Amino acid sequence: QVQPVESGGGSVQAGGSLRLSCAASGRTVRTYSMGWFRQVQGKEREFVAVSWSDGKTNYTESVKGRFTISRDNAKNTVYLQMNSLKPEDTAVYYCAARESTSYSGSYSWVSYNYWGQGTQVTVSS
Repeated sequence: QVQPVESGGGSVQAGGSLRLSCAASGRTVRTYSMGWFRQVQGKEREFVAVSWSDGKTNYTESVKGRFTISRDNAKNTVYLQMNSLKPEDTAVYYCAARESTSYSGSYSWVSYNYWGQGTQVTVSS
């Protein structure tokens, strides 16, 4: 079992950058699929990025070229570097761990086993 804890959220103007961190306690994240999701109040949790245990990554279309997911297995930490932020990126961002290493299902929040508490990102215009 792994317990993710997010940090690094905050308020930034449009065009700015933030880096979110997800420090995991418990088991090593090396064998987990690690995802970032975001949620706006009243809307469904939305996939943002995934880092699979084989090193591959993928992103939702709206953040491609702006966000980068990475992991430091030695520190048991996953990062989300967010550049060129837009007001529509405003949301609570969640880090999640998935025991399955399959690509299938990686974009759905229901397939993740462990979740952090979330961190607020606010982008003003």
